[in-house]
Amino acid sequence: MAEWVCRTLRDGGLEGEHAPALTINDTVSCPLGSSVFEHVLSQLSSFIFSQKSQSSGIVLIAFSRSPLYYEKLLKTKGHDIVASSTGFKVLDCYTDPLGWKNKLKNSGSIGNVPLESSLSVNLCKNVKDLNQLLSSILELGKEFCGNGKGRFVVAIDSVSEMIRHTSISSVASFLSDLRSHDRVCSLFWLLHSDLHEARATAALEYMSSMKATIEQMVQPMDGKRGNSENLSLMEHNLRRGKFHVHVKRRNGRVRMMVEEISVENSAIKFTPVPSAEEIAAQSLVPKVQFNLQLSEKERNDRAKVVLPFEHQGNGKTIEIYDGRKTLNDATPELPQTSVEKESSNRGEIIYFRDSDDEMPDSDEDPDDDLDI
Repeated sequence: MAEWVCRTLRDGGLEGEHAPALTINDTVSCPLGSSVFEHVLSQLSSFIFSQKSQSSGIVLIAFSRSPLYYEKLLKTKGHDIVASSTGFKVLDCYTDPLGWKNKLKNSGSIGNVPLESSLSVNLCKNVKDLNQLLSSILELGKEFCGNGKGRFVVAIDSVSEMIRHTSISSVASFLSDLRSHDRVCSLFWLLHSDLHEARATAALEYMSSMKATIEQMVQPMDGKRGNSENLSLMEHNLRRGKFHVHVKRRNGRVRMMVEEISVENSAIKFTPVPSAEEIAAQSLVPKVQFNLQLSEKERNDRAKVVLPFEHQGNGKTIEIYDGRKTLNDATPELPQTSVEKESSNRGEIIYFRDSDDEMPDSDEDPDDDLDI
């Protein structure tokens, strides 16, 4: 299911439609949203670098992580984005989001802040100005497209950071402008839903065509969070969770899918969860004490079994008599023995076709292929 979501973002929308958008929701009780975001980013980067995507590149708006972090992340996935920087651009809203460092540098209070990443990074110095932020994203995207009709993907690693500096209505309008732009192939963002009011979360989910919610596998018992058992459950929820996806179809219907997600040693794994219908169908199957499935050896042994009435070959040609005289019938008759003379006293029916145009019917033996 997670791979299906990545392919949907890779393929983008049809001409004249809004770009598909994914909202990734997580909470402090199961904070695996960043891992899911990084997985989607890595998958789309792989599609683009291998030229299997409709888009020409990715524009990443980094709010919660530095550009160096994403450079190392993609390098561990086998993507050298420094060498192929034409397919990956970063708009740095992490280093100096409000321009304070720039003001201190201009006043001489601090020196130049060295750039840690070797990527081609554009520095944003005022994240409150969403119009300027939108213009910067589109300018970076034009570097992928040039004067052609190419498109690009937009990734925002934390919409929650945007809401800290501006209103929810401004953020929703900003996302809507991105979705409706003809150069944007798709976009996805991460939202920490427990940090915001329900109406803010609902407004951002409304702007997306897909919503992925990460929930904890096990709820703490009795509402107590201090005992050792609940602490172990909380630690378990830091590594595993349920991955719920709601997809809005063009006809207005909503498709829901569920998977289990686990993170071990920075590697993420998605496991399908059987639906209620599949579980009910499995419960209807009677429980037996033997195996109904055949192993490979059993299938080979069954194929070697010879049926009792099947022709064994014996090196002879199998012929079916069609009721007509053949050249073999013209061979001279041998003298009859006494046994043959006795058998000739019994009646027999001899039939020859009048012509070759006559359709064969009852003269053909339907069991002629059997050794009876």
